[in-house]
Amino acid sequence: MTPLIDSHCHLDAAEFDADREAVAAAARAAGVAIMVIPAVARANFGAVAAVCRDIPGCAAAFGIHPMRVDSALEEDLEALRGQLREYPAVAIGEIGLDFFVPLHDEARQRYFFAEQLKIAREFELPVLLHVRRAIDAVLQQLRLTPVVGGIAHAFNGSRQQAEQFIKLGFKLGFGGAMTEPRATRIRELAATLPLEAIVLETDAPDIPPAWLQRGRNSPAELPRIAALLAELRGMTGQELALATSSNARAVLPLLAAV
Repeated sequence: MTPLIDSHCHLDAAEFDADREAVAAAARAAGVAIMVIPAVARANFGAVAAVCRDIPGCAAAFGIHPMRVDSALEEDLEALRGQLREYPAVAIGEIGLDFFVPLHDEARQRYFFAEQLKIAREFELPVLLHVRRAIDAVLQQLRLTPVVGGIAHAFNGSRQQAEQFIKLGFKLGFGGAMTEPRATRIRELAATLPLEAIVLETDAPDIPPAWLQRGRNSPAELPRIAALLAELRGMTGQELALATSSNARAVLPLLAAV
């Protein structure tokens, strides 16, 4: 069986402090060869780097999450540049926009997103995008500040929006949300979008698949998520694993060093 790639997993999160190495070992035993670990703020750049240094199969991304920009400082952007010079990263992330929570400062989110896209251009790195309730705004900024591509994490948009991301060189991340039986729109997109546009993710410890009943998610759930997607698309598990892992490596070429 072709090994799977979890393109978005917060293994550095506090939820894994008690058993992080066991969680990673369980994922590897289940067939997950690589886990991409995105940072969410300057404060956890070091934790992400430590996880990726100490645990086999982990790849780092560094960025400032839109839900963390309220407490971010201007100098955090320079700290991001310094981190990228100091430690090998496969992407800038998790960055983007989130308009789901109305009290967050939209202008500040847009500023930090635009500045981090400039950093991605400077370092010629792809980006891991957070796009909750903000897909059109994210696409608009990507047209203003084009990058080499990346992944629209936890994609939950329309087919037209998916096609726009694909045209800009992006893959679309599908994971736990797709496993909910009532998620008919996400399931239809996962089943019918071009296979070469899809990558798998867990977002662990968040967005648990339906069978966990809101419990802690982990990268070991990825094979079962992949099996569901293979069923939706009428493919074998091996075919799906081969395609999605190839897609992840294509959009994150520095995974070759992991």
